[in-house]
Amino acid sequence: MRIALAATCIADTMFPGAPRATVRLLERLGHDVVFPRAQACCGQMHVNTGYFDEAVPVVRNHVETFAPVADGEWDAVVVPSGSCTGSIRHQQAMVCRRAGLDDLATTAEAVSAKTYELSELLVDVLDVTDVGAWFPHRVTYHPTCHSLRMLRVGDKPLQLLRAVADIDLVELPGAESCCGFGGTFALKNADTSGAMLADKTANVRATEASVLTAGDYSCLMHIGGGLSRQRAGVGTLHLAEILASTRESPTPLPHVRTAEVAR
Repeated sequence: MRIALAATCIADTMFPGAPRATVRLLERLGHDVVFPRAQACCGQMHVNTGYFDEAVPVVRNHVETFAPVADGEWDAVVVPSGSCTGSIRHQQAMVCRRAGLDDLATTAEAVSAKTYELSELLVDVLDVTDVGAWFPHRVTYHPTCHSLRMLRVGDKPLQLLRAVADIDLVELPGAESCCGFGGTFALKNADTSGAMLADKTANVRATEASVLTAGDYSCLMHIGGGLSRQRAGVGTLHLAEILASTRESPTPLPHVRTAEVAR
């Protein structure tokens, strides 16, 4: 297949390992990955904060940049983020129609119909769960809210992780509880967000995992920040970074802060 990558702005600016791993993984599986250089933000931040009018040019750029998938030039668009995929699928056409841009809304719907979160693409479209990965470490998985509740990816990420060779995958207590990030929620409701984060980090630490993984680096940033401040010795890696790891080219464990280092 010919697959276009929507890297997401947070990954592009802060966590490029996730989109890079997505490319390595898909190319290893025999697919051709293209990176449309005109891509930018999907508009999720604007829409979630109520700036619908300001979101229009952002959404227009995304839709026009990825419109070739609607014309059959590409077979699919992959996004290493549940929240951004959710925005593309459920918000972009609404923003266009609200602005009276019905033609753009129709194109947005055509683009979104062929846009997939990474685990969706692998399991539902490519029909693969064993991607040939190797990651000999203890890992726990956090199902992010948008992937769980908006996209309803279910256990697809866990299917992929269970097939990784030599992984020690442990269940995260209270896995389906929100981590407290929620984009601007963490800023506007800092006390509530912090309390939710404390519960999540306590559950992560209880697993004694070396790595916490998820399909969204926004949530991993939030939880990872809490774990780092606690010097918990737990690192974070995107699902793509674990799935891209092989015996020949292993993904290294992330650098972490520990209580021993602090002393």
